[in-house]
Amino acid sequence: MSAQAGPTLRFADQPLKGIALICLAVWLFACHDALSKYLAGFYPVVMVVWARYLSHTLLMMGIFIPRSGMAVIRTKRPGLQVLRALCLIGCSLLFTTALHYLPMAEATAVNFLAPLMVTALSVPLLKETVSRSQWAAVLAGFVGVLVIVRPGGQLFTPAVLLPVCSAVCFGLYQLLTRILSATDSPTTSNFLTGVVNTLVLSALVPFFWEVPTLGHGFMLALLGFFGMTAHLLLTQAFRYAPPALLAPFSYGQIVTAGIVGYFAFGHVPDGGAMIGILIICASGLAVAWQQSRKRPKAKPVPAPQSEALPEVAADAGELKAQRSP
Repeated sequence: MSAQAGPTLRFADQPLKGIALICLAVWLFACHDALSKYLAGFYPVVMVVWARYLSHTLLMMGIFIPRSGMAVIRTKRPGLQVLRALCLIGCSLLFTTALHYLPMAEATAVNFLAPLMVTALSVPLLKETVSRSQWAAVLAGFVGVLVIVRPGGQLFTPAVLLPVCSAVCFGLYQLLTRILSATDSPTTSNFLTGVVNTLVLSALVPFFWEVPTLGHGFMLALLGFFGMTAHLLLTQAFRYAPPALLAPFSYGQIVTAGIVGYFAFGHVPDGGAMIGILIICASGLAVAWQQSRKRPKAKPVPAPQSEALPEVAADAGELKAQRSP
């Protein structure tokens, strides 16, 4: 059993930690999206997304290479890591473009077809069990998304297809994250994602380059910090709890997007959107409640000292707390 496999099995019995991590991640994602929306009004989307992954990679190199050396990029499944990175870059490009045309809350709501896909696909792909009541709650969440989008309304423009396609990419990304968490550490997965996507976008950015101002340059760098930290927390969350449990809590990003969108851009979702958000939140709580009812109460398994921290340098074979990248 690998150094990562053991902790993964124990972590899977700590759902509250997984929920707390994913809630923090969605707040960071909302801040990241607000910055992306703002910057996309001044610079090409490819340049904005490139800056996000470049700063992501440089930060991780500065934090983890001195500690773990090249061990941080060692993966047992390189093909899946590249595929995971490409899924995320597709999500980033599509969703950032969508934010340029759509309000944050509405774009985020459409993008949240992804957690519904994760919950459904976790059955055939990950062999996890989803009860009928959970399926009903997931269906209710989908209805909530439809209420927000309101087919036939103003949001039914070609721009709506952007977050829909982004949702497909992000759903696949989350499933690959879950699969890779059994063999690779969150640090390795996020580091490789940054490297692959930086290389891909670096080949494209010369065709879209515009010199940023000093203030905008700082914001572009901050994108990497928000995105990197959020994705590490997301990756870690899936090691503590299954996607069927965590997917509903990621709906909280719709609420945070609405709050950040109000303070940053003065946009207030209308009554229909608020009803849809409430339906989605209620469905998420229902799924979590059903999951907690069927989860057997077991005595906690104490982790050895080298696994006591949520992120450790297991490849180095020593206790070494790692900062959130």
